[in-house]
Amino acid sequence: MLNDPRFTTEVEITVPFHDVDMMGVVWHGNYFRYFEIAREALLNQFNYGYRQMKASGYVWPVVDTRVKYRDVVTFEQTIRVRARLEEYENRLRIGYEIFDAASGKRTTTGYTIQVAVDENTKELCFVSPPVLFECMGVNA
Repeated sequence: MLNDPRFTTEVEITVPFHDVDMMGVVWHGNYFRYFEIAREALLNQFNYGYRQMKASGYVWPVVDTRVKYRDVVTFEQTIRVRARLEEYENRLRIGYEIFDAASGKRTTTGYTIQVAVDENTKELCFVSPPVLFECMGVNA
């Protein structure tokens, strides 16, 4: 199921000057923005992006995240950020890999975990809501 191409995406980003420190290396916190760009593209692929989430009555805060820096990313470097849906039944776990676009070398890995929260009651959902399964085209 998760091998379906709708549940993996890649975006290409050229690192802007404002993302780097005085040594020209991407500041560590900016990797989460790169993850966010890829995550939004991934969710939009199966029509459950942030606008659709909100319209469905659920918000999906990030509750856990990890990043592993394997190699530097620098100013004006073009990178490919891959996002892949790894879990969805009880939470959204999305895995990420960042590659140098020219060489294909992997520079960074990580993941984020999001959980559904009912927007009206503010209650955490221990199972992903049916609307997610509908958008994904899977049975709950």
